Amino acid sequence: MAHSKERALEPIEFIQMLKAVDDFYGQPFLLLDWQYEIIWDVYGTVTANGLRQYRYAYLEVPKKNGKTSLIAGLSLYHLMCDPPGGQIYCCAADRQQAELVYKAAKGMIEQDGALEGSLKILDSKKEIINKETGTTMKVLSAEAFTKHGLNPTVVIFDELHAQPNRDLWDVMTFGAGAARKEPLWWVITTAGDDPDRHSIGWEIHEQARKIRDGELTDPTWYVKMFNAPEDVDIFDEKVWFEVNPSLGHTINVEVVRQEANAARNSERSEKLFRWLRLNQWVALKQVGWQPLSLWDKTDGKWDLSELTSKRCYIGLDLSSTTDITAACYLFPPQKGFDDWRAVYDAWIPEDNMKERVNRDQVPYDKWVNHKYMHATPGDVVDYDFVESRLVNMSKQYNLQTLGTDPWNSRMLSQRLMKEGVDVIEIQQNMKNMSPSMKAIEQLMKKGELTHEVNPAARWCWGNVAIATDGNENIKPMKNKSKERIDITVAMINAMATAITMGESTDSVYKTRGIRVL
Repeated sequence: MAHSKERALEPIEFIQMLKAVDDFYGQPFLLLDWQYEIIWDVYGTVTANGLRQYRYAYLEVPKKNGKTSLIAGLSLYHLMCDPPGGQIYCCAADRQQAELVYKAAKGMIEQDGALEGSLKILDSKKEIINKETGTTMKVLSAEAFTKHGLNPTVVIFDELHAQPNRDLWDVMTFGAGAARKEPLWWVITTAGDDPDRHSIGWEIHEQARKIRDGELTDPTWYVKMFNAPEDVDIFDEKVWFEVNPSLGHTINVEVVRQEANAARNSERSEKLFRWLRLNQWVALKQVGWQPLSLWDKTDGKWDLSELTSKRCYIGLDLSSTTDITAACYLFPPQKGFDDWRAVYDAWIPEDNMKERVNRDQVPYDKWVNHKYMHATPGDVVDYDFVESRLVNMSKQYNLQTLGTDPWNSRMLSQRLMKEGVDVIEIQQNMKNMSPSMKAIEQLMKKGELTHEVNPAARWCWGNVAIATDGNENIKPMKNKSKERIDITVAMINAMATAITMGESTDSVYKTRGIRVL
């Protein structure tokens, strides 16, 4: 193993001639010590014939440590300095993530007249071309790539842990670049949240870890990993600085202190802190939402008769043969009461009810007998009964809007609209469901959302498992929940409908103050 100072300094000096983007827009792109060291090692380590030794460079670092800017800078270096005919690919899980790298590179080009003169930006294709050498930089996402037989000189995988499957990795690594003299694969990623340890991100993480720890030998791999051990004191600030090499530069330490404080008080916040700040591989995709104790504390001390003619929103969750069809009638604070109030309906097919009672050990029959649930004739839920009930309830209450998941609901929605019910669709994604779930959670914790006593709804509440992303957005996961969650999903849809229609979820005490008797 030898080291070439000249080869190492070329990318270092090139990147430091660029201008930074985002929060540091317009400022010189100054590499931090850890970035300098990695580039020095990867590009300066050469074999006896003077070619780069490393073909794979694996960097695992927490979020917000300047990863995207580093990827963009490296992409531009290869675009400008590689031999003619080079192909540089930036690979990401989805278009949104892929465009982050492209936008950062474009922002750097636009601040440099020499780069603007040499490079052609094809915005519609998210592609940049060196007009003199013909070298291209193109963004590929797992959901968009279609071509095999590519011949890359450089492949950069951004957030490998987020790849939905191994297809893009296999296409871009197996046999790719075989005709190139010095192909290079950069894998720059954070830790993942794969609870089953089946993802390509986990597979390559483990391969890199074994190379780092000497369990595997592969001189073509360079590995640098910033991860905190599982048994470390996560509130030790020294650990934060060791794991986040850009802390104090791209990350404000006060923000991390606030996140650590939240982690002391919430299991979900602790898992997010371990994942996003300490770069630990933790199982976030399959965690429960809220405990049954919160449900039990928020039983309503009111009578259903108090809600007659009151303003409400309906959330609807339709079923297949095995799910429950559910509705939630959600009443915002209004004249007569200061809290949010929730009432529920649910329907199951009558024909397979006894079989489900025996199989699932769930007392559907008792819930039906006590009017917590309705059984409709046949082996699937009869939507005629659902429609009739919803129309009657819309007349009993002052219904504003009904929100339903789009799945299999169009026909019922059209029938309800003919009956004068205002219907909107609530897409079952994090954008719509996370604000609703967080509003429900906060209102219940403050005692400002109460609900009728309903054992079927309580059962669904206790079954909810959620998906969580890196921005602390959440959504319920039916396929990950241990049992049915449909009544809770209807409640989430009801709150999403209310929010969509302009209802405020702020505490009533913010607007009228505390009354003194």
